[in-house]
Formats: sequence, structure tokens, C-alpha cells
Amino acid sequence: MIAIIDYGVGNIQNVRNAFERLGIDSIVTSNPNIIMSASGAVLPGVGAFKDAMKSLVESGLDKVVLERSYANKPTLGICLGMQLMCEVSYEDGKTKGLGIFKGNIKKLEVPFKVPHMGWNQLESLTDDPLLKSLESPVYAYFVHSYYLTDNCAEDVLQVADYGVKVPATIRKNNMFGMQFHPEKSGTAGETLLRNFIELMEA
Repeated sequence: MIAIIDYGVGNIQNVRNAFERLGIDSIVTSNPNIIMSASGAVLPGVGAFKDAMKSLVESGLDKVVLERSYANKPTLGICLGMQLMCEVSYEDGKTKGLGIFKGNIKKLEVPFKVPHMGWNQLESLTDDPLLKSLESPVYAYFVHSYYLTDNCAEDVLQVADYGVKVPATIRKNNMFGMQFHPEKSGTAGETLLRNFIELMEA
């Protein structure tokens, strides 16, 4: 069972639909007990970091995500959800994140349109099991203006080139993050979600 964490921020139905297409049971919930007992959890998110972090803290679900991290229970952050799992964001001031991944969230300063919106190619840096069976080239769908910097290089599984190397997929033990939207990324996104499920069930 996948618990999709509902803290009032995120395009949750699209994520649920993606798991449904894969034949995977999921539940949208804010119940800490259900989230903790689930084999896997997803932290979605769209919008501004500060507002999302405020909602996460006010709901008490920040502690639940951290408990899953301490227990090494498979958890996937998607887009803003991935950013919330990092240490600090500099969007609209400085806001502390969950600190599961080392690194800061900073604005894209590139000679291209910001937000970075649309399809971009992913470059795999490792043969991590999360990336197995991906056909080359791999494209994913992005919508973001901020990205992860000052991170641990060993956490990065895939990058996307957008004037800077954007960490696209990250992993630390059983904690995962995807800066793009796998639920909107076609076959590649489905493969990544299926691999996450397999790792969750291992």
C-alpha cells in the first residue's frame, strides 16, 4: 500500500491515478498511523516552499515524514515534495526544510525561461536499481523555478541540463526524490514509479 501524504498542497489526484494505472493500491491520507504503517509513502507538492512547509508543520506531518526517514521506510518526494526533504530553501527568504537530504534550494539563474517547464532529458549517473529498465533517451516533465544545490554528489542518480546541472532524481538509503513529475512523464515516469514500488516491496 502506498500512502500519498495529504497536507493540503499538491496535485494529489494525478499521483494517485499514476499508481492506479500501474495496478498499485494507494490511499490519500493525513492519518499519521496509516502513513507510518504503509509500505511506501509519497510526499507530493506544488507551489511555494514556505507555504508548503508551513502546511506540513501545522498538520504535524513533518514529524511523520521524519519518522519514516529514521525508520528507513521507502518515501518519495515529488517536485516540491523533494525540495521539502532538503535542508533549506531560499525561496521568498530562508525557510528550513526537513533536512533528510543535504543541500539548499535556490532559484534557477539561467539564460532560459524560468520556470523550467516542459520535457527535458535525464542523464543517469549510476546504475541504481531505481533506474533499471529505462529506455534511452529518457525524458521527464518538469515544472519548477528552484533547484537543489550544495548537495551530496553521491545522492544524485540523474541530472537534467538546463543551463545548470539540475539534480533530477536523488536517493539516500530508502529516501527518494524526483524534481520532475513522474506521474506526467509517460513511460519513463511509470518505469521509475514501478521501480520504486519494487524497492518498497523488497
